[in-house]
Amino acid sequence: MSANLFVYGTLRPGDVRWPLLAQFVTDDGVDDTASGTVFDTGLGYPAAVFGGDGSIRGRTYGLRDDRLDEALDVLDEEEGTVAGLYERVEIITASGLVAWAYAYGTGLDLTPIPSGDWFDRAPG
Repeated sequence: MSANLFVYGTLRPGDVRWPLLAQFVTDDGVDDTASGTVFDTGLGYPAAVFGGDGSIRGRTYGLRDDRLDEALDVLDEEEGTVAGLYERVEIITASGLVAWAYAYGTGLDLTPIPSGDWFDRAPG
């Protein structure tokens, strides 16, 4: 089981859900990318579809081994309560790390973010 988490949106430092994740990380993370497309949901948070030719910019963090199950339970609960029904998937980042990430499920109107970075999107 992976002990890394790739984050691309509101779980990144400086955004609203970082405090939820901060208690579980072991390091300062590394700037990273993953193949796929990131979208603006219009609801104040992004969605990602992994795979394909695009690039999603984010950070990869190590998660505490002693709290890994708790971290994944908390994050799964949070991600599953928002519109879009996000699910945890395992990916390999551009830096070669195996990491968990939250992928878009279904049911939202999505607008691609050309930069691939939630923090570098057009104002909306």
